[in-house]
Amino acid sequence: VQLQASGGGLVQAGGSLRLSCTVSGRSFSNYVMGWFRQAPGKEREFVAVISWRSGLIYYPDFVKGRFTISRDIAKSTVYLQMNSLNLEDTAVYYCAAGDGRMGKADLRVQSKYDYWGQGTQVTVSS
Repeated sequence: VQLQASGGGLVQAGGSLRLSCTVSGRSFSNYVMGWFRQAPGKEREFVAVISWRSGLIYYPDFVKGRFTISRDIAKSTVYLQMNSLNLEDTAVYYCAAGDGRMGKADLRVQSKYDYWGQGTQVTVSS
């Protein structure tokens, strides 16, 4: 089982990036795919989640209107489109897969996710 995250890089404030997470090794059709991030000296935090099966999406308030999560089932890939990036978005971004039966309250809890990618660095400069 492998989750491969990519697409990070250096971008100026106000710019955009699109992260990708490609899954392989098993079917994740009954899973949800989440994005988390961890800034230096901070705890890992939830960014977005999407259900492979239903396409249901959930975001925390601080990314609503700026970030968009989507999936391409044929490519086994989940995307995170990030717009209007600011300095506070600088972090290592991780994709993760969790049981699709988890409740809404658990979607933002990293310990509820079973599989993790290696992370991709996003750096926003002023």
